[in-house]
Amino acid sequence: MCGRYAATLPPEMLAELFRLLNRIDYPPRYNIAPTQPIVAIWEQEARRTAQLVRWGFVPGWVKDPREFPLLINARAESMAEKPSFRDAVKRMRCVIPASGYYEWMKGPDGKKRPYYITLENDEPIAFAGLYSTWSGPEGEEIDTAAVVTVEPNLEISSIYDRMPAILRGTQAIDDWLNTRDVNARDAVKLTVPPPPGAMKYVPVGKAIGSATAEGPDLIRPLTAEELSAEAGSSPPRRKKAAGGELF
Repeated sequence: MCGRYAATLPPEMLAELFRLLNRIDYPPRYNIAPTQPIVAIWEQEARRTAQLVRWGFVPGWVKDPREFPLLINARAESMAEKPSFRDAVKRMRCVIPASGYYEWMKGPDGKKRPYYITLENDEPIAFAGLYSTWSGPEGEEIDTAAVVTVEPNLEISSIYDRMPAILRGTQAIDDWLNTRDVNARDAVKLTVPPPPGAMKYVPVGKAIGSATAEGPDLIRPLTAEELSAEAGSSPPRRKKAAGGELF
């Protein structure tokens, strides 16, 4: 799953990278948690814009969001059939920009250690997402979104059994957002794990576990001394690709 992530790209770079028609002012965030506002990008009538939405998908047919479970992720393998997501897969696909995300791994001692995960080349990340607009009885509207997840690639399988679906390349992003010409079946084919060696991860401090923690220190890799000071912690055993170590 994906339950915490960082998004630190400046607004002007975000607009240029994703070819947006608008610019949205959003401060660098290093600890984005469910229910918080996030940036989502979508196209309507070929107009690509960024919007602030709530992280936690609510289908339009829900009567009371307070009584509906929080859907922060959508499994790529089943989203096209799930009642909560199938309409969004057809008509309301979005991109959620990120710099990296966090995952926790349980060590031999049973304790969990957070890791910060990024693309190997440190480029910005485009999560595949789904969005929805919920309309209330008084005319109020809430835009919400979920991150699509897939099985992990080789190196991330060392940490967890799921990872965000990452759209790689301009064409993949364009096709995912183009709900007018790209149907749900073809869109789902874009949500695949990245190839081996595409990702990297570093151990970070446990402060990320608090939803109120914020700032660049959260993504700072821990030193060997800091790791050894935490009794019982041990880094995950990194898996090998053919021909040697990935890192």
